[in-house]
Amino acid sequence: MVVLAASIVSKSGKVLVSRQYVDMSRIRIEGLLAAFPKLVGMGKQHTYIETDNVRYVYQPIEALFLLLVTTKQSNILEDLDTLRMLSKLVPEYSMSLDEDGIGRAAFELIFAFDEVISLGHKESVTVAQVKQYCEMESHEEKLHKLVMQSKINDTKDVMKRKANEIDKSKIEKTRGEKGGFSSMSSMGSRLDSSFSDMSISHGSGGGFGSGPSFGMLSDVEPINTKAKDRSRSSVTAAPKSSGMKLGKSGKNQLMESLKAEGEDIIEDVKPTGQTRAAVAAPTDPFTLTVEEKLNVALRRDGGISSFDMQGTLSLQILNQEDGFVQVQIETGGNPDILFKTHPNINRELFNSESILGLKRPDQPFPTGQGGDGVGLLRWRMQRADESMVPLTINCWPSVSGNETYVSIEYEASSMFDLTNVIISVPLPALRDAPIVKQCDGDWRYDSRNSVVEWSILLIDNSNRSGSMEFVVPPVDSSVFFPISVQFAATTTYSGLKVNGMIPLRGGGGATPRFVQRTQLITQNYQVV
Repeated sequence: MVVLAASIVSKSGKVLVSRQYVDMSRIRIEGLLAAFPKLVGMGKQHTYIETDNVRYVYQPIEALFLLLVTTKQSNILEDLDTLRMLSKLVPEYSMSLDEDGIGRAAFELIFAFDEVISLGHKESVTVAQVKQYCEMESHEEKLHKLVMQSKINDTKDVMKRKANEIDKSKIEKTRGEKGGFSSMSSMGSRLDSSFSDMSISHGSGGGFGSGPSFGMLSDVEPINTKAKDRSRSSVTAAPKSSGMKLGKSGKNQLMESLKAEGEDIIEDVKPTGQTRAAVAAPTDPFTLTVEEKLNVALRRDGGISSFDMQGTLSLQILNQEDGFVQVQIETGGNPDILFKTHPNINRELFNSESILGLKRPDQPFPTGQGGDGVGLLRWRMQRADESMVPLTINCWPSVSGNETYVSIEYEASSMFDLTNVIISVPLPALRDAPIVKQCDGDWRYDSRNSVVEWSILLIDNSNRSGSMEFVVPPVDSSVFFPISVQFAATTTYSGLKVNGMIPLRGGGGATPRFVQRTQLITQNYQVV
């Protein structure tokens, strides 16, 4: 068989997705697809159409057509087998079988089609294999992202160093001008009225006096402290001038000077709670979120000081009229985890059948659209050994001569794949960034908070352990603690899983569609 193209078109003839597997011009494929709706008859039992040159093999999917354009010499049985495989893949990647849903998942559908059809011939694959192939990570992509992030951090460090140099030069210049100003003002207080037009308070140059008076009086030493006080009071009472203004405008002047030198200025804006909470509005009828938060304190010499995991299961409903449901869940069976239901949940039903439903089935669940959803279930685990901790950190500072060598090592548990890992190590107040000898991942020096941040994009089976070494001036080892850690994972301790939604109205029809979101995050994770 030879498949010329695999397409998804609407019943009106609009092409939503089309993938060609042989060389053909755009005009030809557009002509073939445009002719298909005119050839489809109403009420026919067969789902193929033959023309003089090609054969159309199609299958209706709600308001759309999944279409294969093949040669007339291809095996119709193999074509139908290929069509059935593609029809199973479309609902896997498109949440809704309409034009908007297909458009949002167009690239994922094309990648899935390519795994089934190669050069016009069907590959011997299953749906599970196609999903696995499409979800495989690219080592080259991860490496490219790490290199790009390293370049961005290097550029930020260069910008900060230049900003510090410009700031220091402005401070030194300001100090020099203040010295000349105090000498001039103290001398001006002893001049007679004939030279009052050259004084600071009435000079044409504003707060710093005019040009000639500054040149005449810059080398004169101050006479006494009283003259200094009078000169200061005169400057304070002086009207607004066009001289240099220090204070809150200093940062703007610094940024302007950097921009004038051709630097790209990127202001460091910390994300607020509202920014972090800005999540896309749900589009599925039911959204269930499983979230576990970790509060862990590890000892610097090994072992766990405290461990507390708190989890929640929350529900968001798109439409209020769909709230007459129950939630069928499955727990991981961890004996160390204690589950507690919401007071309005039927606890006996949960204990006997693992079903979360209201005590009064005639009332619907609230939508939970105003916040993080309606809390259905909570659980907690406070006992754990060191082997169950997702990430352990070892920090070894050692003083050698006039330098302190700091070696940090992480070890990750095989139970979790961690993403966006940030290990923050406090440092003494430094003028320059620490000298990093070796680093598995990326690092950044926050001079404002005197912290070095070691970041790893992903920790999986390829990098369960890693290390970082840097050098700072000699300090006490306690300076480098506590070490703060941030990460996220899609695997949880409870292993809680939502198996389905049970409708209480509508005569027990099809299971409502839902989406489950699972995450494990750190709330306070430290090495003390």
